[in-house]
Amino acid sequence: MATFVLVHGAGDTGWSWHLVAAALRGSGHQVFAPDLPGDHEALTLDDYADAVVAAVDGLRGGIVVGHSFGGFTAPIVAERLSADALVMLAAMIPAPGESPDEWWRNTGFGAAADAQAVLDGGLTGSADSFVAFYHDVPRPLAEEAMRRERAHPSAAAMAAGWPLSSWPSVPTRVVVCTEDRFFPPDFLRDLARTRLGVVADEIRASHCVALSRPEALASILIGYANEVDPSGI
Repeated sequence: MATFVLVHGAGDTGWSWHLVAAALRGSGHQVFAPDLPGDHEALTLDDYADAVVAAVDGLRGGIVVGHSFGGFTAPIVAERLSADALVMLAAMIPAPGESPDEWWRNTGFGAAADAQAVLDGGLTGSADSFVAFYHDVPRPLAEEAMRRERAHPSAAAMAAGWPLSSWPSVPTRVVVCTEDRFFPPDFLRDLARTRLGVVADEIRASHCVALSRPEALASILIGYANEVDPSGI
């Protein structure tokens, strides 16, 4: 049995993982998918990591997964828990001292998104969330996700530099969603190579893969857990 610690992205709650969590638990694994604090403009990335560590209540090890903005929090959690593996899922990959506000410019996100929008006729970066984020998510589920949106992260978390001095000494995998209309797939593949020296794995899905392809995503995550502990114990 593996333990998975799932860190949600901006605007989300732990609910965004509920289908993946069900699939993982159905295969006998333990899952934590806490809500990170929202609606509080003074909280920092360290506060978000604190909330995850508190939720797992003394756990050490496990597979930490960060989605989207959760990529800024998940490595901090992985270091604190001495995680067995870290998975960056359609995630922002930070550099030491870099704030989330700086990340967009430093990584060249804007130019990459504009170039992809030219290729796909404006689907990437669309102002319609059903087009940009939820295009392969069943409509009722997408509507429920949008109903649950809230103010996270805070202004303070966006402005402060990423607190780690280096990437944690934890085996790291990157998963790119090949139909992502928020983070262009080629952009994330390049970022994984340049910042982590990692060749990304892929899943055919939108940015909100945890809602659109939960079973397939759970299978990928279980595969990573088996790599860490082939015995499955």
